[in-house]
Amino acid sequence: MDVGQACPPAPTLSLDPDINLNSPNKGLGPAGGADPLTDVPVEVGAVGVSSINTLPPGLTEEEAEEIRSELVKVEEEISTLRQVLLAKEKHSADLKRKLGLSPLNELKQNLTKGWQDVQTSNAYKKTQETLSVAGQKTTAAFSTMGTALSRKLGDMRNKLPSPQIL
Repeated sequence: MDVGQACPPAPTLSLDPDINLNSPNKGLGPAGGADPLTDVPVEVGAVGVSSINTLPPGLTEEEAEEIRSELVKVEEEISTLRQVLLAKEKHSADLKRKLGLSPLNELKQNLTKGWQDVQTSNAYKKTQETLSVAGQKTTAAFSTMGTALSRKLGDMRNKLPSPQIL
């Protein structure tokens, strides 16, 4: 798709606000269809799907049929949403490619931003200050120790008898 072309319109969805995501039948595909969670064909008469004719207590056949009908609608909407999302992801990848943004460039940008965030954090600043002070103290200690060793070696050299020349 060229930059000047318009995006194709998204399919119209009718989302039912009364969807019950806690339904015990969530994920069960329609008889003879496919289970949308696994994309495995569901055979008519398969155990656990449509061969069991018993209804939950307090549920009439009409209510069960209405629930099945609503389930089919919800599964169709889920399928449509997946297709729309896939199309949007593809379009996004095309736009990024046209802008010269590769996954490697995005990773570099994310790492750079992450490192900048770390450097501006209070924990990093406090650690940096502590290490700086520790480094200064260590340098001072080595300097003092070096001076003391030099003095000792000088004292030892002065106490040795001088070699006699023949």
